[in-house]
Amino acid sequence: MGKKARARAHMRCAHKMVLTLGAALPFGAAMAQTAGSTAPATTATATAAATPAASKDGSSLQLETMTVTAQRKVEKIKDVPISVTLIKGETLDVLNSGGQDIRVLAAKVPSLNIESSNGRTFPRFYIRGYGNTDFSAFASQPVSLIYDDVVQENAALKGFPMFDMAGVEVLRGPQGTLFGRNTPAGVVKFDSAKPSLDKVSGYYSVSDGTYNTANVEAAVNVPLSDQWAMRFSTLVEHRDDWITNNGGGPTGSMGGYNERAGRLQFLYKPDGTFNALFNLHSRASEGNAQLFRANILEKGSNGFVPGFDPGTVTTNAMNTQSLHTAGGSARLSWNLDQVKLYSITGYETISSYFSRGDIDGGTPTGPGFIPFQVQTGGGIADHKQFSQEFRVESKNDGPLNWQTGLYYFYEDVAGNSSNFSSTTQLQTSYLQNRQKNTAYAAFGSLTYDVSDRFKLRGGLRYTEDKKDFTNEVANNVTFTGPGSISESKSNVSWDASANYALNNDITTYARVATGFRAPSIAAPSSSVPITVANAETITSYEAGIKADLFNRRARANFSIYTFDVKNQQLTAVGGASNSIMLVNAAKSVGHGAELDLEANLSERLRVTFGGSYNFTQIRDPNLLVAGCASCTVLNTQARPGLYSIDGNPLPQAPKWIANVTARYGIPLGNNDELYFYTDWAYRSKINFLLYNSTEFTGKPLLEGGLRMGYKWDGDKYEVAAFARNITNKTVAVGGIDFDNLTAFINEPRVFGVQFRSNF
Repeated sequence: MGKKARARAHMRCAHKMVLTLGAALPFGAAMAQTAGSTAPATTATATAAATPAASKDGSSLQLETMTVTAQRKVEKIKDVPISVTLIKGETLDVLNSGGQDIRVLAAKVPSLNIESSNGRTFPRFYIRGYGNTDFSAFASQPVSLIYDDVVQENAALKGFPMFDMAGVEVLRGPQGTLFGRNTPAGVVKFDSAKPSLDKVSGYYSVSDGTYNTANVEAAVNVPLSDQWAMRFSTLVEHRDDWITNNGGGPTGSMGGYNERAGRLQFLYKPDGTFNALFNLHSRASEGNAQLFRANILEKGSNGFVPGFDPGTVTTNAMNTQSLHTAGGSARLSWNLDQVKLYSITGYETISSYFSRGDIDGGTPTGPGFIPFQVQTGGGIADHKQFSQEFRVESKNDGPLNWQTGLYYFYEDVAGNSSNFSSTTQLQTSYLQNRQKNTAYAAFGSLTYDVSDRFKLRGGLRYTEDKKDFTNEVANNVTFTGPGSISESKSNVSWDASANYALNNDITTYARVATGFRAPSIAAPSSSVPITVANAETITSYEAGIKADLFNRRARANFSIYTFDVKNQQLTAVGGASNSIMLVNAAKSVGHGAELDLEANLSERLRVTFGGSYNFTQIRDPNLLVAGCASCTVLNTQARPGLYSIDGNPLPQAPKWIANVTARYGIPLGNNDELYFYTDWAYRSKINFLLYNSTEFTGKPLLEGGLRMGYKWDGDKYEVAAFARNITNKTVAVGGIDFDNLTAFINEPRVFGVQFRSNF
């Protein structure tokens, strides 16, 4: 077959795949994506896709040069004065194989934790122990998630699935200069694979496992002309219900889900000057809300009660959850003689989000003593977000370079909450609030090369942020205080850093940075009026060393840091009064160390190790919060029902995180390979809540994965058997304290098989 005939055949195949996969998306073929290279790539924290043959000088065992965009431009990790980890390629494929959502990244890199009390939606991020446990529709977080250059501000947007990815960057420490407000703890940055004018290419991956945990992921890249290219990507995930409900409620078996997501990108590149990338994406998620389990914690212990069975719940309430989101962006760039110009326009919307569950976790008859029944629901009735950034970057040949820009952000969100009768299942009360958030910013940064080895950087950002909060509907809800409130805040954030290259292989750096989180507003309830948490600010100091070792067969990045947060926003949830309110801690502090290490130990064996020590402490002798109804509180009771949390660690902040991977490949000739892969992640104990208690302290968690695979025809095909949470470790990862000893648990063990083909 000639080249033209083969090209036409590829186009017909690609067109057929687009039509077939598009039918699985919420908006059909209108939502999709593409990538330039879809074969598994090497990563900064994981193994290579293929085992190289050894050369006499060992150069074939050298690690690839890793680049990131942590400073809004492509740079080598070694040259960036930030503690940053990059994950991509085979690592992401391994992590996604068990059907987990974005929480699978927790503890997979140093200092990162991710959890959710809403199940597969509404994830909450923590970097260096610094995060926020707020679960309201208006919650803000000190860790920002940036997906394809667009901030995903609302927590319901942050769980967009990982598929057809170019890489995931975790930037630790304040990122307020270049990424803006609400980044005082750091940034998690997702970059999808992009369209290419090169050739028709793509991949598809199919897997199935325990509980019929099925994943279908695919992408196709199609050059439409010498100036246009398209990339379409899709993900379809499913799990059967696997948890039996013994409570006789209207929802029978639980634990299953259906997830669909798609991305469509168009690249327009008419010449070497102008470049345009257009992105459309959507997500539809259906399943159960988080499954709360009444009295599964043993009184006086954080262990499970005798006979606890992860495969059963006892609930008399309805349990359901659904989320539908969509968005688009346009990234335009002009590469001129002296400067580069960028325009990034983003729009995101949540068309519907609703989550309903049994908060007490049981029935009037148990398990255990349950004082009263609580069934609630909450979600988002309406949401839209618009953002626009203009940025100019210099191209000077001399030692001084700079970038500067303007930024605008607007969000309008209507969030609601409901109570339901556990007897009739009918709604008994309904509250809807609306928040409008507008932010403006101007920023700039400078880089000056003092010498070939010594570089200085500095940045500055001015931000104005305003929120207007209003009660719109209150059916059978009586609350005190005003029905609306407005908050505004301006801030100047800055950073300064220095890089010094000891030689071609070793670089040291030091950085001081500030950041802030805009004021937050919480909806009222029958017992608490609208509450406001004032803006929080952070000052962080960091130093580190980044080194290529053993003729670049190994790489090590090590950092130490300390930070001081003033007026940290915290969410006081639950307690015997079952109240939810925002508070400010006068001060919180943290310090620690982080290590990333990877090495090609031989032409067949590659290993990685990551670890962190993160100490956090709340320092506010006047801050009191409500304690639990039936647990064992370890803090001092300052007033009836109120406890001092001065000296406590931050919630969901493990002191230790460690992860390790190892990959051993056996070449079989004809570019075929048999490989074995294992990955393990550990985090130490955590506090679920602001106060210390015996029962609501999560035990340490160690989860591991195993994988054995065979690749043939030059990595064109791959088949693998895998296991996630191989030891079937089960621990409580969160709890609810106002009624009984209710908690929820981690994901179950999954065995499965996967087939992947690249074309």
